[in-house]
Amino acid sequence: MAIEITHVRFGGTIKTEDEIVRYRWKNTGTGTTGESDKPTLVAWVESNPGAAVVGSGTNRVQVGVVDPVRGRKYLRTYADGKWTNNLVNLPTF
Repeated sequence: MAIEITHVRFGGTIKTEDEIVRYRWKNTGTGTTGESDKPTLVAWVESNPGAAVVGSGTNRVQVGVVDPVRGRKYLRTYADGKWTNNLVNLPTF
């Protein structure tokens, strides 16, 4: 299964990747949709490297897990060899 993350929910007024608390996604194979909290989706992405993306076509970027020295793991996009902020630019729900 591969997913495209389509929407995010922030836990407060700060809009950074580590402040996202929930994600909405679409299964790219079946078109079904779902919703996951941060710990669940972080664990899924760790177990399924390369299976989560943001965007489609030429605008598609991979989602990876950031494991900071302090704080909890979070998701961030990775394109062209560097971390990017595509998740914070998604619509919120």
